[in-house]
Amino acid sequence: VQLQASGGGLVQAGDSLRLSCTGSDRTFSIYAVAWFRQTPGKEREFVAAVSRSGANSWYAEAVKGRFTISRLNVKNTVYLQMNSLEPDDTAVYYCGARWGPINGKSETDFGSWGPGTQVTVSS
Repeated sequence: VQLQASGGGLVQAGDSLRLSCTGSDRTFSIYAVAWFRQTPGKEREFVAAVSRSGANSWYAEAVKGRFTISRLNVKNTVYLQMNSLEPDDTAVYYCGARWGPINGKSETDFGSWGPGTQVTVSS
């Protein structure tokens, strides 16, 4: 499956954004999907993940209570609703897929990375 992330932009602290990760075909529903983010000079870090059915989700401590991951398999799309954005959330956000269940949250546990989408939060 090929993934495309979209929905980034420039917002102020406290604002909200919704990112979308769209899969290229109907096999999308058999993949768990995760969002990662990366800033210059740093490794890609885990943000959130959702199981194939959408019944289970996981979050990094830094975003718990502010971000919500969900999916709509009929649209081959996973969403990341980001509320109460902070300047530290500024990064390029990427989505990755994993065939089968999630058993790790490192970058190497996911693949099919597509181009990211830039999120910039001004103070």
